[in-house]
Amino acid sequence: MRIPIHREGWPFIALFAAVNAVAFWLWLWAGLALLPLTIWCVAFFRDPERTPPPGENLLISPADGKLLPTIEAVPPAELGLGPQPRRRLSIFMDVFSVHVNRMPLSGRVIALAYRSGKFINASFDKASEHNERMGARVRWMNSSNPDEDIAVVQIAGLVARRIVCDIKEGDTVKRGERYGMIRFGSRLDVYLPNSATIMIQDGSVTRAGETVLAELQG
Repeated sequence: MRIPIHREGWPFIALFAAVNAVAFWLWLWAGLALLPLTIWCVAFFRDPERTPPPGENLLISPADGKLLPTIEAVPPAELGLGPQPRRRLSIFMDVFSVHVNRMPLSGRVIALAYRSGKFINASFDKASEHNERMGARVRWMNSSNPDEDIAVVQIAGLVARRIVCDIKEGDTVKRGERYGMIRFGSRLDVYLPNSATIMIQDGSVTRAGETVLAELQG
């Protein structure tokens, strides 16, 4: 069975495979000891196909992982969403999760903003404020109200040291399409408009491009 691999993974897979091959050549047991790491590297960069559920008003998960406790928080200032707190859904991706990120809704990218920062454990709430991040402000295709824009923020974690974002300001995006990834353990935050209805419980396991997070009004 062929395993789809994200393009970001091939250099790492090639490196792990080369080191593993040399280890096998030097000593069989060394090669066997390193083999699980090579298999893990392939699994980390897997990029399975996903099918979004019907309903353009259903906001879907942008990441595989576990939903952390929902809180109210002010969106990143650089996205221009104002100082009022919004409900924030945070998904923690460990090193065994699929790390390809998918767009949670169809619409237009209003703003993109990168901010450097720390590399605190991504499961902690303070990671949203202090860690390196890439934020996207997206306007739903069925809305013309800036107050209804959604923020999707990729956040680097303790091990993650590279955020990949393949969209730019002004792009038209489709619900469920790939738009980036974060390497080696991370977090993704979604800031909801006040009119949205949350449809998932804290602690739930999510699948990018398939799990419904909320229902949008409009």
